[in-house]
Order: sequence, then structure tokens, then C-alpha cells
Amino acid sequence: MTVHLLKVAVGVESIDHIRQWQASRVRQHGRLRHVTRMSPRRASEVVDGGSIYWIVKGAIRVRQRILGIEDVVTQDGRKCGLLLDPDLVPTEPVPRRPHQGWRYLEVGDAPADLGDVAPGLQEMPAEMIAELRELGLL
Repeated sequence: MTVHLLKVAVGVESIDHIRQWQASRVRQHGRLRHVTRMSPRRASEVVDGGSIYWIVKGAIRVRQRILGIEDVVTQDGRKCGLLLDPDLVPTEPVPRRPHQGWRYLEVGDAPADLGDVAPGLQEMPAEMIAELRELGLL
């Protein structure tokens, strides 16, 4: 059974900012890998079609498929490397409070990709979509 991860993109202003940040990582390290302190206990479920959903400025806004998980040895010790698909998929914005580290996100709780929601929403600013959702209009 698939499960996703939910992570705050600390210091990130937009989806484009994530794209730039990750492009820089690829230039430095030759591949796209997000290193985190803890390894998911449900790793087999995460790599079985799971994604990492990024919280940007207080809302889930984008996801990336997790292609694999590997052990990483750094100067600080053993860590976990999440191998990510470079394709960033915008999602329907869903407000989320900040948290440390990552959390599991069940498939049924994951926001829809923007391409899967009503026509016209893709062109709306994410903040407007979030506000309409809070008002119960979406």
C-alpha cells in the first residue's frame, strides 16, 4: 500500500524557488536527492508509488515522486537520502501548519494534482484557490 511523505520546504517562497534550489543541488551532486535525518519506517510503502508533498508558505503546493531511498553517510553520521523525480507537480493548495521533519500522508488525504481539478483552477493563483477553499466555495 502506497504512502506519501509531507515536508515543509523551509525558506522556500514558491514552486519556482524549489525548482531553482533543486537544480543547484543537481549541479553540485549530479543527481536529485533530498537528505533527511531519519529514514522512513514505512520505506517500502513510500517507494511503492509515493511522493513527497512540499508545504510552501503554509500550504501543500507541489509534489515529487520518490524514486528510491538510500543510506547516506555524512560528517554528521548516517542519514537517509530520498531520490526524487525532477518533475514538480503542482497540487491543489491545502493549508498545513508547519512541523519539524516529515510526516506520513495517506493516499486518501493527499491533495489532487492541479491538472486533475476543475478547468480554470490551474490559471488561478494558489493563494486565491486556498482562500476560496477556506470559504467553502471549492
